[in-house]
Amino acid sequence: MKKMQVDRLMTGIILFGAGLAGLLIISLIGYILVSGVESLSWRFITTVSSSFSAGGGVRDQIFNSLYLVVLTMMLALPVSLGGAIYLNEYAKGSRLAAGLRMLIDALSSLPSIVVGLFGYLVLVVQLHLGFSLLAGAVVLTIINLPILTRSIEQALINVPDLQRQAGLGLGMSQWKVITKIVLPMAIPEIVSGAILAIGRIFGEAAALIYTAGQSSINISYSDWNPFSPTSFLNPMRPAETLAVHIWKLNTEGLVPDAISVSAGAAVVLIILIVVFNLLARWLGKWLANRM
Repeated sequence: MKKMQVDRLMTGIILFGAGLAGLLIISLIGYILVSGVESLSWRFITTVSSSFSAGGGVRDQIFNSLYLVVLTMMLALPVSLGGAIYLNEYAKGSRLAAGLRMLIDALSSLPSIVVGLFGYLVLVVQLHLGFSLLAGAVVLTIINLPILTRSIEQALINVPDLQRQAGLGLGMSQWKVITKIVLPMAIPEIVSGAILAIGRIFGEAAALIYTAGQSSINISYSDWNPFSPTSFLNPMRPAETLAVHIWKLNTEGLVPDAISVSAGAAVVLIILIVVFNLLARWLGKWLANRM
């Protein structure tokens, strides 16, 4: 009887903690949506923001955030995938793998503002990249490498060894086993890790202030030449993301309706994260079925 009471008590505590966490998340998202939904309009999404006049939009900030996600994942995903494959498939149980995991864990504990300052000193100043999307993407790659590498490694660990042994027993090489058996089975969890990284990219501001910049030049969406200074595809141009834009509005206070604009930008940011999560999960299922 006493064991049953303890079991019910612990179950109640766990349910209370889970409910409290869910309530806090719902309250936070609900407050942001209620505060900013009035600012949402087609004009707000499709016009350019102004630093001194009311009624500015977030068109360029939306595109910059999406473009930065693409650039960062193009840099981070191959490196993380290669590192995870090496750690779990080739160096499994070795001292080198243990040392690399320790370095990865240490890198994950670095504050983003410290990594941003490193990016400013090395990329912006020493390598003369200037405030640019490329510098911001490199810094975000450094920030997201630990979580992305460990999540992919965990996805590979969860693939049963019996699957590997079956492939090797059929005469397949280790690389064939990895590409034809292990990776297809791990794709859903790999996509989940990528979603975590994408959410952090969308929400990062401190590191981008030092690398991508706090302002955007007048970009042309009809100029498809990535080497043109005004092209929207130019990775060397300064670019202000939604997260940086929200921070800038609430700190500088130059825009008369800064509070409403930042609240609307926060709603747009949440919508983008949700849409990206749904698309990423659909893509993961599609890839798993194809492979």
